[in-house]
Amino acid sequence: MRAAVLHEIGQDKLEVLDDVEAVGFGPGKVRIRVRATGLCHSDLSAMSGVLPQPGPFVPGHEGAGEIVEVGEGVSRLKAGDRVVVCWLPACGACPACKRGQTQLCLAGFMNAGTPNFKRPGGDVFGFAGTGTFTEEVVVDAGCAVPIPDDVPFDIAALIGCGVTTGLGAALNTADVEAGSSVAVIGCGGVGISAIQGARLKGAAEIVAVDPVASRREAALRFGASHAVPPEELPGAKQQVTGGEGFDYVFEVVGRSATARTAYENTRRGGTLVIVGAGAMDDFLQLNMFELFFDEKRILPSMYGGGDVLRSYERTIALWRAGRIDLAGLITHRVPLADINEALDQMRTGTALRTCIEI
Repeated sequence: MRAAVLHEIGQDKLEVLDDVEAVGFGPGKVRIRVRATGLCHSDLSAMSGVLPQPGPFVPGHEGAGEIVEVGEGVSRLKAGDRVVVCWLPACGACPACKRGQTQLCLAGFMNAGTPNFKRPGGDVFGFAGTGTFTEEVVVDAGCAVPIPDDVPFDIAALIGCGVTTGLGAALNTADVEAGSSVAVIGCGGVGISAIQGARLKGAAEIVAVDPVASRREAALRFGASHAVPPEELPGAKQQVTGGEGFDYVFEVVGRSATARTAYENTRRGGTLVIVGAGAMDDFLQLNMFELFFDEKRILPSMYGGGDVLRSYERTIALWRAGRIDLAGLITHRVPLADINEALDQMRTGTALRTCIEI
């Protein structure tokens, strides 16, 4: 079986191998034939060591495909079902799930420590307990969410992470108020999805901030009213808010420097939403006086900040109704053999989302 493998954390290239085997099939498990998968920036962060992940590993967590076989005890799925891979399934029994905060369930993270694959040389892990840069993957049945027949695999793959994360940040976490002013710092696939979410909620002004010109142009097509490089954000703040600051600022980069910039461009009493996944040793510095005096809300948003299954259903409904554009997010397509080309497209910012066709 073919799969793209990172041999050691810190390497910047993947090797596509033919000697990888998906392992772990048994009771409560399903085997998925992956048909399409997106490249998310979190995959790069895991490769570089910013996000913790044991290696060697198969990256990828934003995928969709067909069920090949189901293990004993799996009743809601059958061979042939079309599914999206959910890398953060809810167990339904932990305290977070019982409180209705299923996006905070840790059950899925526990899977990351168990190898999903093996090679003649030893075990291979799957990123976030999945690993979708492969022809087949074995996961818990809860990671396989059925999708309607009219949802193409490439669209479904996007729903598996980036779109759900960005839309949910605006719709669930921030609950953007109609008529408000919004800034989104970082306009890749997740940031563009946050822009679409803010537009859906009726934001009056949406400023997209990104150093890459093509991403700024894309942001305007997806609903931003202004698009500026980072150095022009102060001018946009003055133009749109009279210098007061934005009602909502979304940080979609995952770095303390941009989070600090986002905080400074949020108005007093406004809301800063942290969407980007950053490193454990990258600290955001705030002084106690500004925290008290400015009364800015700081809201982290994990996987869209809401019930994941409900978010999938909502996204499909909005897509069917033409209220959001998902196909337009896919700016590049490559076969698995050219996965390193997709990595370069992500690193340079030339792609919003690259679909790896398997």
